[in-house]
Amino acid sequence: MSNSASISRVALKKITPDVSAAMGSLHAAAVSAARDAKVEPELLELIRIRASQINGCAFCLDMHTKDARAAGETEQRVYALNAWRETPFFTGRERAALALTEAVTLVHDGQVPDAVYAEAAEVFDETQIAALIWAATVINAYNRIAIATRMAPGGYQPTPKN
Repeated sequence: MSNSASISRVALKKITPDVSAAMGSLHAAAVSAARDAKVEPELLELIRIRASQINGCAFCLDMHTKDARAAGETEQRVYALNAWRETPFFTGRERAALALTEAVTLVHDGQVPDAVYAEAAEVFDETQIAALIWAATVINAYNRIAIATRMAPGGYQPTPKN
């Protein structure tokens, strides 16, 4: 993705506020479903970062690495996330969620393989799997919005925890 600003891009929130609000509501509903299913917020950040890495979304990477670090995630795990399969830094539960996230993100490569789904089903119940799929779907949509409109990374700051 080029950083050039050769042409001005549409401000979706300004031009289509109702659709932007609906997207925000979808995100909030997905977060709520994950909370109700007892999916850890830290795991959701790993999902968001990994999908954003695959999609090459600089804006979302900036946002979610900052959010993960603010929530206590280690720099080592954030740096190694792109190569999570080759590291000992992630739990079996995290690995299953990351594999599922990758399969959802790369669904055009051959759907979500049964083996990936089965691995997730060994460590997550159906409610949690649903929440993981929604989390991956929402961040993939946000990645596409940020990339299409060339949202600039760097300005986001996490909300301080009280």
